[in-house]
Amino acid sequence: MINLAIIGTNWISEKFARAALETERFVIRGVYSRGLEKAQQFGGPLGATLFFDTLESLGNCESIDAVYIASPNSLHCEQAIQLMRAGKHVICEKPMASNLKEATSMFAVAQEQNVILMEAFKTAYLPNFIEAKKALANIGKLHKAHLTYCQYSSRYQKYLDGENPNTFNPAFSNGSIMDIGFYSVAAAVELFGAPSRVQASAHLLESGVDAHGSVLLNYPDFDVTLSHSKVSNSYSTSEVQGEEASLLLPDFSECLGFDKQLRSGEHIHCRVAQGENSMMYEAEAFAQMIANDRMDPHATQRSLEIARIITLVREQTGVSFPADNP
Repeated sequence: MINLAIIGTNWISEKFARAALETERFVIRGVYSRGLEKAQQFGGPLGATLFFDTLESLGNCESIDAVYIASPNSLHCEQAIQLMRAGKHVICEKPMASNLKEATSMFAVAQEQNVILMEAFKTAYLPNFIEAKKALANIGKLHKAHLTYCQYSSRYQKYLDGENPNTFNPAFSNGSIMDIGFYSVAAAVELFGAPSRVQASAHLLESGVDAHGSVLLNYPDFDVTLSHSKVSNSYSTSEVQGEEASLLLPDFSECLGFDKQLRSGEHIHCRVAQGENSMMYEAEAFAQMIANDRMDPHATQRSLEIARIITLVREQTGVSFPADNP
């Protein structure tokens, strides 16, 4: 069993912790928070017995094998590097870094320390998304794809009311492309690989982060359009268009199934069994990397390419973070 510690006491941390337990390959051994009482309240129901209020004490604890990091984006790089240098395996919530430079540094440290570093991009490991990727080979020559993920943020009203939530604060390396938009970029990279060209536009808030935007990824024979927003909801279906058929992907980030619309008019619904907690599969992949004592080269390259694209998007749209100029 892998002794896992959790950084972050929010809903996503709890969901991942439950997912890790569901794999039966992890024990939730510890929790880090700036306040020990909060760590205890969060970790107790999960079975944790070790609680930390400094990263140093967490890194020095020999009872911890691996750490899940779900702190604000701007802290991912520093925390991951400190823990990897202490010999801990790390799975870091998406996006794993503020920019490409940080992501490159993180993987370099993982290799130097012979530990596992993985970005927690759950979609790539979902059974139905994997089936959709396989189906690309059967829809003819690709020409167009449109991936859309737009979700009105529960924190947006706080921003409108004059508060400064992390979600819309550049100090925490946040905004639409770093949050909601990540899923569209990451899904495109997983499905189609690295684009030859990236073109982006966005509408910025007064805080300096993007509220919503669009990205055009050019490939040699086809284009992929990405739509993202944290200030509006989308109810449209993402799709991949081939000459023989199109794949329709409702809510591709969770990917509970997909549809194949053939040019002949035939409509095929595709779905395989998938667990309720969608984070279970990324937790299983992380455990397998630890067991193999080897990072998955595909996952590493995917994370670096995602970081490259998002960094380019921010450069083109004028979104900058303190982390870009440390």
